[in-house]
Amino acid sequence: MITFRNIEIRLGTKVLLQQASLLISPGEKASLIGRNGAGKSTILALLCGQIREDAGDVEIPAKWGLSRVDQHMPETVESATEFVLQGDVRLMQARKALENALARDDGMEMAQAYSDLADAGDHDAAARAKALIQGLGFKPIEVDNPVNSFSGGWRMRLQLARALMCPSDLLLLDEPTNHLDMDALIWLETWLRKYEGTLLVISHDREFLDAVTGVTVHLEHTQLHRYNGNYSAFERLRAEKLEQQTAAHAKQQEKMAHLQQYIDRFRYKATKARQAQSRIKALERMEKTSAVIADAEFTFVFKEPLNLPNPMIAVDDVDFGYPEIPGTHTGTRTILSNVRKTVFAGQRIGILGANGQGKSTFVKTIARNLKSLSGSITEGKGLAIGYFAQQELDVLKVDETPLTHMLNLAKDIAGQSGRSAREQELRNFLGTFNISGDMVIQAVSTLSGGEKARLVLCMIVWQRPNLLLLDEPTNHLDLATREALALALNQFDGSVMLVSHDRALLRSVCDEFWLVGNGEVSPFEGDLEDYQRYLLDEGKRSHDVVRSRQVDASTESSFKRKDARGRPQSDKHRKAIYRELQTIEQLLPELRDQKSRHEQRLLTNPICPDMQNIALLLKQLEAEIEASEDCWLQLQYEVDGLGK
Repeated sequence: MITFRNIEIRLGTKVLLQQASLLISPGEKASLIGRNGAGKSTILALLCGQIREDAGDVEIPAKWGLSRVDQHMPETVESATEFVLQGDVRLMQARKALENALARDDGMEMAQAYSDLADAGDHDAAARAKALIQGLGFKPIEVDNPVNSFSGGWRMRLQLARALMCPSDLLLLDEPTNHLDMDALIWLETWLRKYEGTLLVISHDREFLDAVTGVTVHLEHTQLHRYNGNYSAFERLRAEKLEQQTAAHAKQQEKMAHLQQYIDRFRYKATKARQAQSRIKALERMEKTSAVIADAEFTFVFKEPLNLPNPMIAVDDVDFGYPEIPGTHTGTRTILSNVRKTVFAGQRIGILGANGQGKSTFVKTIARNLKSLSGSITEGKGLAIGYFAQQELDVLKVDETPLTHMLNLAKDIAGQSGRSAREQELRNFLGTFNISGDMVIQAVSTLSGGEKARLVLCMIVWQRPNLLLLDEPTNHLDLATREALALALNQFDGSVMLVSHDRALLRSVCDEFWLVGNGEVSPFEGDLEDYQRYLLDEGKRSHDVVRSRQVDASTESSFKRKDARGRPQSDKHRKAIYRELQTIEQLLPELRDQKSRHEQRLLTNPICPDMQNIALLLKQLEAEIEASEDCWLQLQYEVDGLGK
């Protein structure tokens, strides 16, 4: 088991852990949660041996194999499959040992290397690597593309696949969901639930943690507190504990009373009915998580919009896309065609769809960051958009400070509305988002991901928008702050369009969903459970199409025969397939028997004179067995397609 005894870790003058103890048993799947900057990633570095504890003892079983996602962006022209395969350290060592044995013509070493290769699963290693790559969202035709041909987010997916490829007793994952869309996220959940080793994962996605983990380790005030149960169980236990703290509980009651007052006043007023319903929803959420939110990194509210145009936006026969070469106007790529949608006041829309289908392009165009390729987008009078870009740097200037951003923003707003602000007022407002002291005059480039996210939220709130366009706003926010954002959105009087893989946020904020895919934007009739079923069905359908194409390609030359009138001979076709299947079924046992006999010769007589010839023959047999098994599977799919 993993044992921490009275651990102390310091970074400069900051104490991250002090007299901290923890036990994690073999096979347990645990989450490590806590505020940003509390030291969660440092604990993973400690377990990896990258840093040492300043005091105390850390014990991990000596024979445990460890795997962790490399956070460096891979730069290589190797194929995606080869890059992921190299994550299997044991397999790579066995292959290297065989190369050395062959080079030295050492029969004993060859025998041992072949045995090690068999134990490492060399015969199906490439297939396993490709399954991991495709599970994380890559198309089958992309698995042999060079790593450098993919964008940064996709390369980090390959790093994750590489870590999963490595046989391990302990798997350490730090924010594995940040670069995943929902279908890849669901696949990863399934894979991790089947993982037999010990898992320690840092994530701010509560539904992911609920699905995968059974232990929660909370890092707070330099201590590690273990809770048996997933994140929801932790939340309940934590809430009970915090509710005993009078100050936090009183603060919570004040917030709830304010919401209840609004509900009582406007519940039955037609013009405020939707807003009242949102506050009812917010109140229900607060009742569940009151104590956790009271201890959040910060809480905030969106200011009441100055007006609420209705409709907010009308999209009429619009094509969405972007320039083929960024920064130019020559050559465009159309992603979505002939879109007709309207956003009304008070709507709360979740934008669903796989990566690459056009969600961000759609939102960027509505936010005026991209131009539509055709059609018209009509904005309601007085429309004020608050846009949170998936990449914060799309709206932040790295060489400017948070204070400069706010001063420029206030100046722009003053020019439009006459509402000016003093520097101290802006400093105070930044402070409400935990951006204070020297941080307000630091360059944005020096801020952490969470601090940049808070700055963008701060700028949005200051603008008093009536339409919020949020593209993955939670990537760098911790769990408690995500909850605070959900509450703020539920209290917001305007309209919301939200792109997120955080299902808890989508579930608590959105009243309806739009599906972006196959070049269209269409209503999705159903909830997130329906969407997960839809993704599974689409994945199965895609797999069947690919398999069907493989079968067609492999059998076309053998079975494409017609009779004198030019019609397919279905009966002859079927019989030909059955004959081929029978031939392979007879051949495979013979090939496997030959392989087994030659392997036995190597083991019993590793210095026989024809050792090198046997090694080459084994390699040929393995290739023939793999090709025969693939052919048998393809033919079997063909039989299924013809029916019984």
